[in-house]
Formats: sequence, structure tokens, C-alpha cells
Amino acid sequence: MAESKPYTVRWGILATGGIAKTFTKDLLVDPSTRDVLDVRHTVVAAASSTSKDRAEAFLKECNVPSGATAYGSYAELVADPSVDIIYVATPHSHHYQNTMLCLKAGKNVLCEKAFTVNAAQAKLLVEEAKKRRLFLMEAVWTRYFPISVELREMVKQGKIGTLQRVFADLSIGEGEKIAESFKPENRMVNLDLAGGALLDLGIYSITWVFQFLYHLQPAGSRRLPSVASSITKYPVTGADEMTSMIFTFPSDPPTHGIATTALRPAHDPDKRGTAGPAIRIQGTRGEIQVFGPAYRPTKYRLVFFPGHGESPVDVEKPIPGGHGMMWEADECARCLRDGKLESEGLGWEESVVIMEVMDEVRRQGGLVYPERIESTEYPLEGF
Repeated sequence: MAESKPYTVRWGILATGGIAKTFTKDLLVDPSTRDVLDVRHTVVAAASSTSKDRAEAFLKECNVPSGATAYGSYAELVADPSVDIIYVATPHSHHYQNTMLCLKAGKNVLCEKAFTVNAAQAKLLVEEAKKRRLFLMEAVWTRYFPISVELREMVKQGKIGTLQRVFADLSIGEGEKIAESFKPENRMVNLDLAGGALLDLGIYSITWVFQFLYHLQPAGSRRLPSVASSITKYPVTGADEMTSMIFTFPSDPPTHGIATTALRPAHDPDKRGTAGPAIRIQGTRGEIQVFGPAYRPTKYRLVFFPGHGESPVDVEKPIPGGHGMMWEADECARCLRDGKLESEGLGWEESVVIMEVMDEVRRQGGLVYPERIESTEYPLEGF
């Protein structure tokens, strides 16, 4: 029997910033370098909101093969019939408006994390995708790393016993340089762009907690955790610069998730891994320690309690031929191939629940974004 050809997905890239470049370059990596033979990717179009020239420069910088179309507006991109799915790579503040534009034009969407600014926006996007029978996924790329998939399976099989607690931190360590690094207009601290540690970095800490303490629960018995949190604000803009969260999941027995994120402290101060694991997944037999930044882990260690007869085990998981964003693209391709509207790795319900949790963290910390970007009105001018 002849081998079937890989399923090919034609991507459109909405926005031309740094994250869009990283993702697009990963799309162009030969899938066989990561032992993927069933799907492949092409980039057929990209759009800048400012000019066609900028989109052309983007395609050239990413070494996209000739034939891809550059657009000077998002409206032109979503109208392109050759595009199967659009990657939305704008700031958090624009995700709702930009993703809704794509969905209303009949396009499948991979939207960068955090999904939206608030849960109300996320729910409306899900409703639109469901109504139009379109695929929609939040681009929490870490969920699709082989290391994440392997660890979830390991926990499901009871390797570390019954789960009890998960710690996760992503803090980038700007320290005394913070004012120099983050001017008020910088997207990381600009409230008009939904800036702050929580939506940009904290989403990774939260996803490590949720993918074990929430996602692994049977779909019918998943329940929202209670939330206790504390926020320290960046004096210049009022965005959150340090956020700490404790989640209590009402399982039997209850489990705790501790998720932290910050701009000044660091999860790895000397950038050499000497600070230890960024994530610890703890059970009744031992724990899994995950090393590397929470968004891009490359190593884990199994550590068992005395008496269980096993020595610590270190496992390296290098990232082949790219930055690591290609695995979420592969997931999108397989979902489109198989006619799925959402991913089993991070479905609509869980994305909405995580937005609800972040809403509560912001409520407790008094962190409010401008009404314009919290709005569920569509369309709004200027997006």
C-alpha cells in the first residue's frame, strides 16, 4: 500500500512582531526533524496593520518561500481564500477583536496566549467558533511539548502516586534594571496593551498547575479552584509586576497549586540552572522536577521518597530544529485534518476557566485594564 501524503496546512500570519517571527520560522522547519511525518505546514500570507511593505519585510526575514502574499491590513488577510488557519500574534489587548475578525470571516484560528483580556471575551470567541463550526485554540505552546505530554501521561499512570501539590514559577529577573528595561509604553507594562506579569508570564505558571490538577481530572468532574492571590504593581504604570497565586482544587483530597510570576525576581538568576527546578509536581510517592523556563522546559528529574526503591532519574528533552512552537502547529494541523473544532490538549472550556481564574486574581489585586480593551463590543475602531 502506498504511503499517504502528509496533511498540509496553509497558514496566514496576523501581525509581524517578534512572536510572529519565531512561530513562522518554526512552521518552516522540516517536520521530519522532530519525527513528524503525518502533517506539514506552509505559510501562504502575512499581514501587518500598518503597511504591505512591513509584511513583505517580515516574510523575507522569516525566509518564507516566494509566492506568499503580503497584506497591509488584517481585513485583506482574513479574506484570502488560500488561508486555512490564521495565527493571531497581536498583544493580549487585541486578541478578542482580531480573533473575532478571523472567525466572522470563516477562518480557523490559533490565538496567542493569554487567550483574551477577560473571560467574557473568551466565552464570546468560543460561541462564535462553535456557531460557525470553526477550529479555535489558545496558543499555550508549552502544553504540546513532548516533555509536557510525557509528564501528563506519567502522572496519569500514578508514577508519583496521588497528586498533592504543584509549584510553578516564571519570573524574568529584571531586578534593578526594570525601569530601564520597561518604559511606560513597553507592552510588558502598558495597561493599554493589557501589560503586566500575569497575562504574559503568569499564564505559563498557571498552565503547569492546571495541566495536572485540573486537566487530568475527568471532564465531568472538573471544578474551579478557590483562589487566594497577591499583586504588587509596577509604580510607573500600575500593571502587575509581581503576582502570587494559591489555588485550592476541590478534589478528594483537595490539592494545592502555587503559581508565581514577576518582573524583578528571577526563577533562574544566573541563567545557568543553578536555582533548581522552576516546576515541582508532587505526589504521595515522590515528585517530578522540571527545569528550564516554564514556557520552554528541556529537562525533568524524578525524585522518590525513601523506600520506593528507585534512585533519582534525570531525563533530557532537547528541542530539535526550532524554538518549540512547531508542536502546537502540528496539533492544529491534526485537529483540522480530523475535523476537530478544539484541541484535547487545551480545550475551550479550560481556556475559559483559566481566564475566569485570572479575572479573579485581577479582582483581588485591583488590577483593571482600560474599558476599551475589556469591552466585548465588536467591532471597535482602532483594532
